[in-house]
Amino acid sequence: QVQLVESGGGLAQAGGSLRLSCVASRTILDINLMAWYRQAPGKERELVANITSDGVTNYADSVKGRFTISRDSVNKALYLQMNSMKPEDTAVYYCNFARYYSSGVRSYNFWGQGTQVTVSS
Repeated sequence: QVQLVESGGGLAQAGGSLRLSCVASRTILDINLMAWYRQAPGKERELVANITSDGVTNYADSVKGRFTISRDSVNKALYLQMNSMKPEDTAVYYCNFARYYSSGVRSYNFWGQGTQVTVSS
């Protein structure tokens, strides 16, 4: 079993920055999609950004131009640089490491425990 440990959450002021990290307990060689999700109180979990094993990134419209997702070269660590933060970015942020077949069916995935991010106005 793989554990994902997140860090870097906390309190930021509007316009400020935070950097989230997610580190796996071991390298998972066949992971091909890594992502950050978030869940605000009373709302469903939503995709923030993801990155493929080829380095292709995808962002939610709400964070484009402000957040940057990156990973290390061995699929063990994932990062989210959050700049120009807004109060509506307040949520619990979760990392996710997954493997998908070419058909689009997910083979397996792992979730982090979540880290709270709070942005004050």
